[in-house]
Amino acid sequence: MINIRKIVKKIIPKNLFYNIEPFGHLLESVVANVRYGFPSRGMHIIGVTGTNGKTTTTFMIHKMLTEAGYKVGMMSTVAYGIGDDIVSQTEHITTAQAGVLQQKLREFKNAGVEWVVLETSSHSLAQYRTWGVPYEIAVMTNITGDHLDYHRTFERYLEAKQSLFAIASKHKNGFGVVNADDPFAHKFVESMPKTVSYGIDKGALVASDINLASDYSTFKATIGETTYNIRVNIPGEFNISNSLAAIAVGRRVGLSIEQIEHGIKSLDGVEGRMTVVDKGQKFKVVVDFASTPDAFIRLFDSVRPTVKGKLVAVFGSAGRRDESKRSEQGKIAGKYCDEVVLTEEDNRDVDGSEILSQIAEGVKESGKIKDKNMFLILDREEAIKFALGRAESPDDMVILLGKGHEKTIERADGEHPWNEIEIVGRLLQKADY
Repeated sequence: MINIRKIVKKIIPKNLFYNIEPFGHLLESVVANVRYGFPSRGMHIIGVTGTNGKTTTTFMIHKMLTEAGYKVGMMSTVAYGIGDDIVSQTEHITTAQAGVLQQKLREFKNAGVEWVVLETSSHSLAQYRTWGVPYEIAVMTNITGDHLDYHRTFERYLEAKQSLFAIASKHKNGFGVVNADDPFAHKFVESMPKTVSYGIDKGALVASDINLASDYSTFKATIGETTYNIRVNIPGEFNISNSLAAIAVGRRVGLSIEQIEHGIKSLDGVEGRMTVVDKGQKFKVVVDFASTPDAFIRLFDSVRPTVKGKLVAVFGSAGRRDESKRSEQGKIAGKYCDEVVLTEEDNRDVDGSEILSQIAEGVKESGKIKDKNMFLILDREEAIKFALGRAESPDDMVILLGKGHEKTIERADGEHPWNEIEIVGRLLQKADY
């Protein structure tokens, strides 16, 4: 089906393909559901959507329910599996194509899975790839502009996200979990009769007494007369927000205070999400998947106060994806970081030098100067090696953004093996840092 779609895409006009493509996916979804016997029926499905934070929130919910004794399946950008038997995801896709999705759900069903936590992208919702999945709990992490190369307008993107809540509202036990700090929260509340809001600044479930450390956070989560003492072993204020969403889900499922506190604390990390790489070097190195302006702001807002020395960022912007965000990414990184190293990030068949130039325009706006505190190195491994050499003291941090957990990098000549965490570890071991 994928090959047929590529052929059709080349034959018919772009605008026409854009309008009819979702119905091709819908047909695939119907066929896949019939083939695998509508496997999601009878299981409790939790869908997590949003621009940023989907993967970490998915992992938190999955870990919390697993630790509480439930048999839980998970499918996310990073990995999929049941309980503690988790396999890394190799494709650059958040929600699988219909055939793979239904096949995995059938495997979950056959294994006796009760609950499924499904990271759900705007693409999959707009394309009906999740048709037939009876979502029971819908979670919204946040909404900012992304994937406009596909959705074309922010309104269409927002509508795709909202549709998850519209689907869940039809379930007899349908329930929504909404980030009250997000300016579009009301849109999601309106899509679902029963919801609970959470937030750092506002919401029914709110965080207080926040303590942000370089490698963990602690806070109190309060709703009504109930208070949870939470430790999150993934740093960043945005992960406090993600954990609040998980707490709200835990409450809806019926977990005790102790089960929720233990479950959140039990997650040591998510591959490529604020992953610390320590090979004995004197400075800190972190790998994260952040690739949108909003994700950059959230990340740097949390990281910058914890870095007493120099903060060096390495990142790029994907080819054949939303170009409008590139200069904004550069401006944000330039504002927060002492030095910025621009490099490739799945350039595909797009001129990498042109992508770097577009990002560099934003970096320059922040006051950075080329070859002084802004560097353009197209080869990503060489860029990482260079950035590591710029760190000088135990107070410095090098942060690598955009690739995270991914196991390939896409260039003009195709996909190449790539593991950012392993690569930076190898570079650290080879040199005396």
